[in-house]
Formats: sequence, C-alpha cells, structure tokens
Amino acid sequence: MYSKIFSASLTVAALAVGAVHAIPKLSIKGSKFFTEDGSQFYIKGVAYQLTTDDPLVNTTQCKLDSALMKDLGANTIRVYHVDPAGDHQGCMDAFANNGIYLFVDLDTFTTQIDPETPSWTALQLDAFTKVLAEFAKYDNTAGVLVGNEVLSRANQSDGAPYIKAAVRDVKAFRDSKNLRKVPVGYSAADIAELRPMLQNYLACGSNASESVDYFSLNAYEWCGHSSYLTSGYKMLQENATDYSVPIFFSETGCNTVPPRDFADQAAIFGSDMADTWSGAIIYEFLMEQNGYGLASYGPKVDPKTASNAPPDGFPRSGTPTPVAPDFNNLKSQWATLTPSGVKASAYTPSHTPPPCPASTAGAWDVNPSAPLPTLGQTQGKQAGSSTITASGSGSGGSPSAIPTGSAGPTGSATPTGSASATATKKGAASGGREMAGMSVGLSAVLLSFIWWL
Repeated sequence: MYSKIFSASLTVAALAVGAVHAIPKLSIKGSKFFTEDGSQFYIKGVAYQLTTDDPLVNTTQCKLDSALMKDLGANTIRVYHVDPAGDHQGCMDAFANNGIYLFVDLDTFTTQIDPETPSWTALQLDAFTKVLAEFAKYDNTAGVLVGNEVLSRANQSDGAPYIKAAVRDVKAFRDSKNLRKVPVGYSAADIAELRPMLQNYLACGSNASESVDYFSLNAYEWCGHSSYLTSGYKMLQENATDYSVPIFFSETGCNTVPPRDFADQAAIFGSDMADTWSGAIIYEFLMEQNGYGLASYGPKVDPKTASNAPPDGFPRSGTPTPVAPDFNNLKSQWATLTPSGVKASAYTPSHTPPPCPASTAGAWDVNPSAPLPTLGQTQGKQAGSSTITASGSGSGGSPSAIPTGSAGPTGSATPTGSASATATKKGAASGGREMAGMSVGLSAVLLSFIWWL
C-alpha cells in the first residue's frame, strides 16, 4: 500500500513541475566548491545511467526520477555517457527544479583513453568538447570528467600523462570558446599501488591550465560494519589532507554485506573528513543485476518471454519506487549530515599544488619533468611520426589544435569495469574500462543489450 501511495504522490509531484527555477551555479575556490551566494557545497549524489546511451533526453522520466532523488536528499547526479546531439533542456530543467547538479563524463565507448596503448587524438578531443559545449550552457552542470578509471591496474601508470593532456586541451577549448568555466576533473579507480601518485600528478605543477580542477575517487573500502579507522578511509584522508583542489567520492556504497547502512557517510560528512572531502556519489540509482540500486521500476521479468524486456530483465523506465531498506537507510543518514563548511568570503586557500611524484621503476612509471603528450600522440611515438620516445613524454606541453565542431563518434554499449578496492559493481551506470576484463558470458549479454537498444 505504501509503495502505491508513494508512487502516485511522486507522479503528481513530478508532473506538476512546470516553471524552471533558477539554480545557483557552482564554482571552485581553493579545495572547495561554493554556490554563488558563497556557501560551501557538499555533494550528496547518485550515479544515474538508465540507458547506455543517454538518460538525459526523456523529460518525463527525468521529472519522475529527480522528484524521488529530492526525497532521498540528493543534490547531485553523475552520468557516464550522453549524446551531445540530444535535447537535454527538459531533463536539465527537471533536475534544476529539484536542486540537483550534474557531473558528466566526456568520453564515449569509442573515444575513451585506452591504458593499454594510450593516445590523445583530435577525434577524442572533438568528441569530448562536443559534450562540454552542450552542457556548459546549463547552470546546474557542476563539472565534467575526462575519464573514469582509465588506469585500472597498477602497471598502467604511463597512461597518466594522456589524462592530463586531455585536461589541458579540454580547458583550452573551454576558454578559447568563452564557455562558462565548468570545472574539469577525473574519476580514479581505487588502486592502492597508484595512490596517491595519480592523485598528486593530476594536480601538480605551476601551470594550472594543465591540472585538474578537482579529483574524484571510486572507492568501495567501507563494507558492512566497518569504521573510519579499519575501512581504509583514514588513509584516504591522510593522502588528501593538504590537497590543493576539491576531492570527493565519485562512486561509493559497497554492497558485499547487505543491506547497506551507509554508515561511511557520517565519516565523509563529519569531523573526520568534511574539511577535506566535498562529499560522495552513491552507486547507483537504478536497480539492476548487480544489486546496487536505490530505486526500482518494477519487478524483474523474464527477458525470454516478456515483450521488449532488456536482456537482464530489469525495467528501466516508469515511476521509480524506493528499494528497501537501502533507500531509507541512505535518506536517514543524509538527513542528519549537514556540514556548514565555510563561507567563501571567510576562506583563504592555503594549500599549494602537490609536488609531481618521482618516477619509481615498477610502480609509478612517469617522468615528472617530461612534457605532456601533444595532440595526436600515441604512447611511445611522437605526434604524426613513428619515432619512439620515452614513456609518457611528448614534444611539447600545449594543445596543437582546437576542434571546430566536426562530427565525432558517440558510441553505445553497456559498461563493466575494474574492481574497485574490496567490491565490484558495474552495470549500466558504470564507467571503468567498459569492455576490458569481462567474461565471455557477460560480453554476450551486453552485446545483446546494445542490440535491444
């Protein structure tokens, strides 16, 4: 009975949203996010990817989902894949009306940086900047991400310069086109062997135009009845204490010990971490095979017999219903966690960029003094040539071209990804190395899902 009443109320509330209400733009000062009135902003978010292509083009669905997210206490969503040619006005308005901001990934399944043979090409930059140009016009776009878990294994550090080259060129495009200065960041896998070198590398150096505006981490270290001291969060905090740009959890919410009580949120938004970390995005909104969902669109169906059913049998549209008890557990946590932070007017940033980490054989294989790859360069080759160069180095540290808006690929597939600390998840809302490391069976399911779409 409760679910029926709740669903009916949610539908009425969502569809009643008409006029677009202004939402204050976010900006960065030092290591913190602030709203236009100078209040510090803490992220309480959910990963949101109902479809593998673009969940932000169905206005009716966005109204329903954003209304439930508001009830949850969320103020942010993270979306992994979008089509920059789509019409996003209705969905972005729906989320803005419910006080919800967006972090959106720029890459697609065909343009993401490949850690096995890293490259940074004009085609990739063109695809990235199409997404940036589309979403920079919305006041509730909080930030964009040049990659998600590009480095998913300890031996992939030589791909890091290509991530930083992407940051450099995306920021150069943004500024050359006089777009709103939407922050540009990166979402890292929680790989202990690369921590905190990658975190520091992406923010190091005296040239802010080459550094991330923020850094985020996909971490699943707090599982079940853990604590700040035993989960690994204490080490994450120690590695970030003096970080010069905002840092937050771009995925979290381990589900290896169900039900999830989200007790880690008290550490993130409490005295242990709130002065350093800017919040967390919970994985994920949609209930699917991985069991991480906070909301369901109906019972699972048999894809062999149900008409137009997705391959995994989990509905992906309609009126969302909270998944018990996880939804209310998270709602209860967030309702009691309201750090006031600091006013921008009273805040003087004191942290300087970290030193670039030294190269360590077999661990961090990046020369800190080498220039970043140039546009068009592939690992071990100079741009436009077959000359072998030092790992991760290039012939210069500035973009060699700014895209003019020619067509670029968008891609469509269901991602999987790498293990993140003590848990894996990966469904429609994941980013990781989408097709890498998957079993043959799972690959077949995902390919059938693409066909279904």
